[in-house]
Amino acid sequence: MNKGLRKVVLSLMVMCFSFHVQSQNSTTIKTNNHLLEFANLAKSWDEGVPLGNGFIGALIWQKNDHLRMSLDNVYLWDLRPMENLNSPEFKFSWVYEKWKSDQYKDVQDKFDVPYDRSPAPSKIPGAAIEFDISSFGDVKKVSLSLNNALCKVKWDSDIEFSSFVHASKNEGWFKFKGVDEDFKPMLIPPVYDKGSDTDASPVKGQDLRKLGYSNGKQIGGNNRLEYIQEGWGGFKYKVSVAWTYVDKTIIGKWSIITNSKNKIDLFRTEDVVSTMNNEKSFENALRDHSQWWDNFWSKSSIQLPDHVLEKQWYMEQYKFGSSARSGAPPISLQAVWTADNGKLPPWKGDFHHDLNTQLSYWPSYSGNHLDLEIGFLEWLVANKKSFKKYTKTYFESDGLAVPGVTTLTGEPMGGWIQYAFGPTVSGWLGQHFYLHWRYSMDREFLKEHAYPWIRDVAILFQEISVKDESGLRKLPISSSPEIHNNSRKAWFGETTNFDLATIRWTYGRAAELAQELGKNKEAKKWKEQLKEWPYFAIDDQSGLMVAPDNPYTQSHRHLSHLMAFHPYGLIDYSGGDKDKQLINNTLGQLIKAGTDYFTGYSFSWLGNLQARAFDGEGAAKTLRIFAENFCLPNSFHVNGEQFNRGYSKFKYRPFTLEGNFAFAAAIQEMLIQSHTGVIKIFPAVPESWKDIGFQQLRTEGAFLVSVQKKEGKVVRVTVLSEKGGVLKLQDPINSKDLKINTAYKIKNGVIIIKTKPGQEITIMD
Repeated sequence: MNKGLRKVVLSLMVMCFSFHVQSQNSTTIKTNNHLLEFANLAKSWDEGVPLGNGFIGALIWQKNDHLRMSLDNVYLWDLRPMENLNSPEFKFSWVYEKWKSDQYKDVQDKFDVPYDRSPAPSKIPGAAIEFDISSFGDVKKVSLSLNNALCKVKWDSDIEFSSFVHASKNEGWFKFKGVDEDFKPMLIPPVYDKGSDTDASPVKGQDLRKLGYSNGKQIGGNNRLEYIQEGWGGFKYKVSVAWTYVDKTIIGKWSIITNSKNKIDLFRTEDVVSTMNNEKSFENALRDHSQWWDNFWSKSSIQLPDHVLEKQWYMEQYKFGSSARSGAPPISLQAVWTADNGKLPPWKGDFHHDLNTQLSYWPSYSGNHLDLEIGFLEWLVANKKSFKKYTKTYFESDGLAVPGVTTLTGEPMGGWIQYAFGPTVSGWLGQHFYLHWRYSMDREFLKEHAYPWIRDVAILFQEISVKDESGLRKLPISSSPEIHNNSRKAWFGETTNFDLATIRWTYGRAAELAQELGKNKEAKKWKEQLKEWPYFAIDDQSGLMVAPDNPYTQSHRHLSHLMAFHPYGLIDYSGGDKDKQLINNTLGQLIKAGTDYFTGYSFSWLGNLQARAFDGEGAAKTLRIFAENFCLPNSFHVNGEQFNRGYSKFKYRPFTLEGNFAFAAAIQEMLIQSHTGVIKIFPAVPESWKDIGFQQLRTEGAFLVSVQKKEGKVVRVTVLSEKGGVLKLQDPINSKDLKINTAYKIKNGVIIIKTKPGQEITIMD
């Protein structure tokens, strides 16, 4: 880990612990008691019960007469390079010339076709553990306790199964009570030499045979099984499972290790399954594991009168806690739950930075999980050298670009290059550096990481742009995900609102952060360069357009033309009547065009947009549509509508996570907003939500806010100031007799308090 980021992580951990202790003295945090319950085991991998810790994961389901645990590790990757990306044509300037001369098929053949044909680079599956349950009888109940991430299954025969993936160790555990001594696990490896390529595609998953692997080796004996698989270029991984039997109970433990880090010798690596010997080992591990989850759930909680939305929010928090960690790679399309269907995962299980990774971290900020969100930034910083090489090669620039589609190590993969090599990807990623600074107020992070990243992106935009006839800057060609899909028309001759929003936001934040660091000359330079770019393309009736002379007229899954409104806040409902009208027109046109070609994450994003427009009724309705129509019973978002209720024409089910996490972010936007510098409590909740509350949601400025509303009236607000500074809070009580435990003043309905680090403020009627 980068030394500077390591200090950030340690300070976050200490900070979160110390303020958790302080807050317990004054704020009662409701214990999360949600359960995921089923009458039967799922019969499909993507409906399995999910367990994970950011590095390894498991899905528990039933395949034929066997209980199956599908095992995964985020480092299971085939990292063979895309040879077509090492050619002289691998340049933005070459793409532009081919587009301009109407020879775009040359570009597609060079960069898109190889992605579709090649099975790798790709995430690869791990293995599975199976148990023969044919004699157990019917299932009584399957449950997942969100409190401690423990899955349980009970049968009519009184046999019980329990399993968890340890929250902070490379190990998973299982236990069967009431079984005979000859009941044993089976280790099932992926099959690399059989299969059918019928209807194979990057979306549906290509056949494992295409990787060219030989099947791995299995070793067994003494209540232990091992499977060793060799992959491309010397890569290997080992799956181990060991168990013991005592008093009609089998206790087991599994792990997956790889040689992807430092080319370790798998046979000499610490044996993580050797410490398991009895039921006490299971209970001790479960206790340690549960303490991690106790701490996780202490960070924030909510109470909503809409139990569908509340439970979905808790499921999203659970999945975030299962898939994000400091030191782990970012949340990929399927995170720690790679497809277990004999194929490669959808879209090769890669890292999509044109939307997917960004949305996956939206809820971490106000949700108060910066200690997990930091893993995303650690990975970006660790691969900055690779990104710089890509920037110099493809864009011929000394700035900073990031491929829109990357491998585990940040290398470009290709695909639809308008987005896989999009010029503004690094700018949207830069917002996560900015948000981490604003929500943590960590000045070392600002100095060492946030400003340098955004500065280098601003340099990229200056170096790859050109001036038009009016003297304003533009990109030579520009796109808006994924308008016109992969056709030549997907490139626009004028800068799209998607790209322009990122560019304008980058220059604005570069100036802001330079000013914050006392770099006044640099701040002035960024302000001057911002003036060289045009304002957004706007239609008087339909609002924000896709690009100049290209209004949004047809339903589309990407809402990228709205980036200036959300997530960037360059156009905001608090910005005056002109901004309000523009937002109303834009959202009105979005609704008018319909949701026929929305996928699940489109509804999650729309919920965020509606919350930012203070439309609580609309946001709640939209988010219910998402939860009830685009998620499987285990809460996984699967892109397409599942019940033919007319919300979307997409009916397929590739599982990805960004829609889930954008949902959680939208709920939080309904409850609290702070992006304007003024904290707004319950800015977008339905009128009917009379009894509602939340604990320790985080705001910009590093404030932790807890609120309770009863019978339609806010009765108490508690604010903990981590770093001090001026608190600006829109009066949530609106009473002449406010009781505040410190000096304050009110201006235009905003409570203003100068706070000290660690100070707790209470506001009551």
